[in-house]
Amino acid sequence: AVYKNDIMNYYLFFKLFHLLAVIAFLGNIITGLFWMRFACKTNNREIVLHTAKGIIFSDRLFTIPGVIVITGFGITAAIYANIPLLRTGWIFWPIVLFSLSGLFFGFWVAPLQVKMRKLLESETGDRKIMPAGFSRLFKRWEFWGLMALLTPIIAFFMMTMKWPVLSPLAR
Repeated sequence: AVYKNDIMNYYLFFKLFHLLAVIAFLGNIITGLFWMRFACKTNNREIVLHTAKGIIFSDRLFTIPGVIVITGFGITAAIYANIPLLRTGWIFWPIVLFSLSGLFFGFWVAPLQVKMRKLLESETGDRKIMPAGFSRLFKRWEFWGLMALLTPIIAFFMMTMKWPVLSPLAR
């Protein structure tokens, strides 16, 4: 037989790892935006390329697995706590925002990162001077990166404050 304390311990375990993944996920996005802006201020193509490659690698290492861990452990924690996922506003709306963040990343951030890296790797001109058109790509990447960051930050606040209580799917 499963006792209520065992279920609560499982819930707390899944919630803990959900929150650790959220911290790593948000931290990776924040530091990625910070370091790319910092690198771009040098106007040194090699430094910016190195930073871009690091950000792409860190996305593979932290952001993408973070999405899987956040989702899996969050859903599992809610199931153990017997919280209806889509009828609880402070879970439903963060799921919507987290999904929007994924769309921003998948449709804009990641493709723009690849374009920026390829442009920086192009063999034309001085390897220290930024290529023409990079600034425009960077501004677009920074905008969509900020959108991909703000949506999960808002979701984080909603889940922490357990607001709003109601979901449009609540009975």
